[in-house]
Amino acid sequence: MAEHEEKKHEESLMEKIAEKIHGHDSSSSSSDSDDDKQSESSIKDKVFRLFGREKPVHHVFGGGKPADILLWRNKKISAGALGVATVIWVLFELLEYHLLTLVCHLLILALALLFLWSNATQFINKSTPHIPEVQIPKEPVLEFAMALRFEINRAFAVLRDIALGRDLKMFLSVIAGLWVLSIVGSWCNFLTLFYIVFVVLHTVPVLYEKYEDKVDPFAEKAMHEIKKQYAVFDAKVLSKIPMGPLKQKKKD
Repeated sequence: MAEHEEKKHEESLMEKIAEKIHGHDSSSSSSDSDDDKQSESSIKDKVFRLFGREKPVHHVFGGGKPADILLWRNKKISAGALGVATVIWVLFELLEYHLLTLVCHLLILALALLFLWSNATQFINKSTPHIPEVQIPKEPVLEFAMALRFEINRAFAVLRDIALGRDLKMFLSVIAGLWVLSIVGSWCNFLTLFYIVFVVLHTVPVLYEKYEDKVDPFAEKAMHEIKKQYAVFDAKVLSKIPMGPLKQKKKD
């Protein structure tokens, strides 16, 4: 009986030791996995993203239907929008069709067809066509006007800060952008420029979303080189320009 009790006691001790070892292994493995997750998250946080974005490309464009169209989430709608823009550009640019002429011709055709259809139903004993009343809703127009007003006011605020000499970097960026835009405007008219921008918005974002892991490293190198060249330019040129009164007050 004593030997049997000693064996039971030894077995219970062995089981406790095994449980402690297993618990220590599981806790160490869980801590290792947590460390791995933290290291992976820190690596992901350090990954360079173009324009400093922290959200997916779809969220950058608003995450709604416009983003779905630009990123080809619905291929039929995206292709239809691009096709309509192409037809408009071909009509007005290549065929030299005028907007007022096109609108008048479309209205003439539509009114003539509806007028003939309405009168023809009297001879064939059929009901007249149902033509719905078309009215522009109030809320979308007001929302669009408010959004446009907000963007215009923000642009005016930026231009005011530039005019007051508060941001030299922004001043140089705006001047460079306007200069490039003036050169592009001398090459083509407004409609062609609008069509080019429309095509770019329908191709570049979706390509970037597909190949962002390859594009971002090149963009990081380019941004690093631009900052390096700007630092040299700042040290040799911009630092020697006399500061305005507002900038001196801020520095004091």
